[in-house]
Amino acid sequence: MRVAVTGASGFVGGAVCRALIDHGVRTYAYGRRPHEIPGAAYRRWDMTLGPLPDAPAVDAVVHCAGSVTDWGPAADLFTVNLVGTRNVLASFPGARFVHVSTASVYDPFRPTVMAAEDEAPVARYLNAYGAAKAAAERAVLAAARDAVVLRPHAVYGPGDTTLLPRVLSAVRGPVLPAAGDGRHKISLTSVANLVSACVLAARGDATGVFNITDAEPVVLDDALRWILAERGIRARPLYLPARLAAAVAAAAEGAHLLARSPKPPRLTRYAISHLAVERTLDITAARRVLGYTPGPTDFTGAASW
Repeated sequence: MRVAVTGASGFVGGAVCRALIDHGVRTYAYGRRPHEIPGAAYRRWDMTLGPLPDAPAVDAVVHCAGSVTDWGPAADLFTVNLVGTRNVLASFPGARFVHVSTASVYDPFRPTVMAAEDEAPVARYLNAYGAAKAAAERAVLAAARDAVVLRPHAVYGPGDTTLLPRVLSAVRGPVLPAAGDGRHKISLTSVANLVSACVLAARGDATGVFNITDAEPVVLDDALRWILAERGIRARPLYLPARLAAAVAAAAEGAHLLARSPKPPRLTRYAISHLAVERTLDITAARRVLGYTPGPTDFTGAASW
């Protein structure tokens, strides 16, 4: 079997490449940065510039590339997440297409309670990230007959450059500011579980959209305390009312826009929307159709990540 992986120089794409190689799959890896993956044929490719010249014939594509930031110009996010996806589709016509999407395509304006796949996409989003990822999903399902869309939520694990660093950067002295009350549940996705789903999807014949999370949701406060303990950080979560936190985030966003700061604000309404209320996903379909058997949420060893 021959599989192409985009975003191979990144967190998820690199892990997918290594897993495919371990399964004896001939792997073609693509990324924007200089990189090397032992056992894979790696090639630099900026997918926003157009289809890949001289693309090899492959049986499947696992499309992990994309922007994961929730802050930035809408045009940039749509270029990477939508135009880039269209260029990947054009590069490998006829191949099975596994698209790594996001749970951010669900409604950000109300709690997500064991949401089924048909509850997204929705009509409006808090930012261009959710809108661009929803548009990319539609493009994949319209263009590829043999397509699988995977929707993870809050991917974490060794190599994570987004979730855990963002949580830890919010620690202020003895407290970790958070929104809501911490008693609600949240679905998380370990990179190991997501990689397992990608490999199953690439090697199988099922099609459709599937939520991908750890075996069961966890209570937010438990998860935050576990992360802090594993990292040896002597701090505790301090919860602010969701409306107050959202107002502070809106003010921070406004200040960054006025200052034309190139860096994202530490707090955004998007981040608040994912932490202040329940965000849980139903993974029944993935279990039944893909044969997905996830492990539980586990931050053990987070100190070495």
